[in-house]
Amino acid sequence: MVEQSSEVPISGPGKPAVSLSDTGPGSMETEKKLAAALAELVGTEHVPAESHFFTDLGANSLVMAQFCARLRKNPDLPSPSIRDIYRHPTIRSLTAALAPAAPAAPATGTANGTPVPAPVVPPVRVTRASRLTHLMCGTSQLLIFLVYSLVSGFVTAAGYEWVAAGSGALEIYLRSLVFGSGGFLALCAFPVVAKWLLIGRWKPGEFPIWGLTYLRFWFVKALLHANPMVFLAGTPLYVLYLRALGARIGKGVTILSRSVPVCTDLLTVGAGTVIRKESFFLGYRAHAGLIQTGPVTLGRDVYIGEKTVLDIGTTMGDGSQLGHSSGLHSGQTVPDGEHWHGSPAEPTRVDYLRVPPARCGTGRRAWFGCLTLLQMVVLYLPLAVGGMYMLFTEVPAIGKRLDPQTAVRSRPELIPDALAVSLALFFGFVVVGLVALYTVPRLLNLIVRPDRVYPLYGFHYTLHRAVARMTNIKFYAWLFGDSSYIVHYLRGIGYDLSHVEQTGSNFGTEVQHETPFLVSVGSGTMVADGLSLINADYSSTSFRLSRVSIGPRNFLGNNIAYPSGGRTGANCLLATKVMVPLDGEVREGVGLLGSPSFEIPRSVDRDARFDHLRTGEELRRHLGAKNRYNLLSMTGMLIARWLHVFLLTLLALVSVDLYGVAGHVVIALYLALTLTLSTAYYVLVERCMTAFRPLRPQLCSIYDRNFWLHERLWKVPVEYLNIFNGTPFKSLVWRLLGLRMGKRVFDDGCFVTERTLAAIGDDCTLNIGSKIQCHSQEDGTFKSDHITLGAGCTLGVAAHVHYGVTMGDGSVLAPDSFLMKGEEVPPNAHWGGNPAVDMPEAGSRPGGPGRAVQATGATAAATS
Repeated sequence: MVEQSSEVPISGPGKPAVSLSDTGPGSMETEKKLAAALAELVGTEHVPAESHFFTDLGANSLVMAQFCARLRKNPDLPSPSIRDIYRHPTIRSLTAALAPAAPAAPATGTANGTPVPAPVVPPVRVTRASRLTHLMCGTSQLLIFLVYSLVSGFVTAAGYEWVAAGSGALEIYLRSLVFGSGGFLALCAFPVVAKWLLIGRWKPGEFPIWGLTYLRFWFVKALLHANPMVFLAGTPLYVLYLRALGARIGKGVTILSRSVPVCTDLLTVGAGTVIRKESFFLGYRAHAGLIQTGPVTLGRDVYIGEKTVLDIGTTMGDGSQLGHSSGLHSGQTVPDGEHWHGSPAEPTRVDYLRVPPARCGTGRRAWFGCLTLLQMVVLYLPLAVGGMYMLFTEVPAIGKRLDPQTAVRSRPELIPDALAVSLALFFGFVVVGLVALYTVPRLLNLIVRPDRVYPLYGFHYTLHRAVARMTNIKFYAWLFGDSSYIVHYLRGIGYDLSHVEQTGSNFGTEVQHETPFLVSVGSGTMVADGLSLINADYSSTSFRLSRVSIGPRNFLGNNIAYPSGGRTGANCLLATKVMVPLDGEVREGVGLLGSPSFEIPRSVDRDARFDHLRTGEELRRHLGAKNRYNLLSMTGMLIARWLHVFLLTLLALVSVDLYGVAGHVVIALYLALTLTLSTAYYVLVERCMTAFRPLRPQLCSIYDRNFWLHERLWKVPVEYLNIFNGTPFKSLVWRLLGLRMGKRVFDDGCFVTERTLAAIGDDCTLNIGSKIQCHSQEDGTFKSDHITLGAGCTLGVAAHVHYGVTMGDGSVLAPDSFLMKGEEVPPNAHWGGNPAVDMPEAGSRPGGPGRAVQATGATAAATS
């Protein structure tokens, strides 16, 4: 258990902070009102004051979230959070905990003996762009993309012709080397040049979204996210690249996260710091119609865990640590040498740096960086360019069209040729990829031993990275996930799954690891999407692989980072976005919620209504039906994916066929046409699967056909949406997918799981990594419901919104927060934390998530 103080301040919108240690007059009347409110929700006439909310009344977190929301609407009643509900799970204990401490509680201090009232947080003032500004920005972004596509196409066509003019294998290789390395350097250098020419040095400030300053910001951000240096995260070359962009980074820094910081001049990282993967330290955030930029400062020897968020205006002192699944909100500072975790982070005694250092000096880093670059230039790039040349010349369907002596326009065999090429490419990748995946990593794993400390940037580090990349290919997890067949796939790549109790939904479509050969999952455990198994510990000089063991009969919710040494055993429920504890006793037979985590009931009666379907003959019958349906879904999605490849191949052959007529223009337009075709195709696939009708909220077993119809939608690819981030076209695509989207919504990288169950109001601001999840799957029960965001809402970086949530107009959810199912956020409220609670004090802090902002014109304050 996480240690809890005996006195915890509680506050609500417009209500004073109260203490959990006192009771005051009128408590009996308060008990009656609380009991009446809860009785209406649980459908009973009377709620005894000593009845346990979960074990006696059969309530669950959704019901209790609705209970809290109902109390917040009554100014005469206290306003508990969901954490208070779990700490005080009876009407009597909750009433005592929320009783006012003293009549003078509204005062926060005195001045000359006169009480000073608590600060009033002004409502968020959303900066709204005009319709013309919004239109002009989108038009400019489209033109920039088209010009970029044209230039890329012309360069690619000219490069191919130059490589094809070579004679002999050696000359083809040398020309491929020159063209490939030149193109790589150009792609890496262009964002750096563009940043310094268009921006100069980033400075703290803010500017409106959709304005001219924003257009420059978006262009630089898009270039940074698209450049190939992202794939070199975890190498010294990536650190050098960030320095070239203006970041102040000391010696011996290791950055494993691919989340590229955009405002690099505002990033300071001291020597010896290590930043784990899936961490956000962007130097900017979108808030209430503005882009706000601010510093992120990390001292020497700092440790940043996995799935963390560093908001603007945050500082970490020398030797400090931030644990996994944690976040620093704007204005937070971690003192030198202190360890913090949670969201928002708070002090802890847990040591997250758990691997001793090794010898890894500047020479070793320089050698590894040079070898990586040489390997890429001499091997990978020439093979890629030469491979394309071989494809164009050796494949008859393409080669005969490039030969001016035999090329005939509008060949009738275009479709048969496209069928042959696409079938060979797609299904060849599926089959050969699986064979390689089941063999090569096992051979490499024989060299890298568990529980042994290795220095970074050496032979063992290279093999470890190769295993991680090969076994984390998303395609296969996407294909087999949410079905019985994921078990066989994970076993094949190295997972130890002991005696599997097959459920048909043992793992979701998104599961990743550092190495699959050190993962143990107990019998009867079910895992939702977004699980990251942290079985590698890093320092700035060393790494070590360790086993991650998840106990039997567990259920793991969405978006969880599970580290080696996690203190959970058998029969645990790990809620969505929970921080898995690394200290204290091993938790068994309980649920864990929040960051830092606290205990909740493992299950409730409402979730047990379908338990009869999970055993015996009922299970065998329903599981067989689910397996057959999942197999049909997998086959259908494979066909849909192949058909997409076929259409792109056909488009490529038509382009090649017209190459002699229209020249480089055809190749130049291919990128834009590919994006348009892919978007339209997958929008059509999804809408056809839903029969062009919106989904309906569900409460059913995972063995219900309604769930099977629902879960197959999760197999529709959505990667193409990322290219539209930060543009008006993202909202357009969301609307085509069925999402009820308001005007001028800014989406910097939000993901919506069920598009037709969500509604987003005008002028909302959605940050990168945020997620709107309209469903939950707990053990064998599936639940889904609507989510509504009012006009002018803001979702912070990596914020997670669960189903059944309503956010009022102008409300704000802070970065790295988890807004639980059934919550109702009042208009203009500032919520944050995991689980999220009302945080009015955040709005009164300078630069805090609730900071009121004036509608202003474009300003270059951030860019000078």
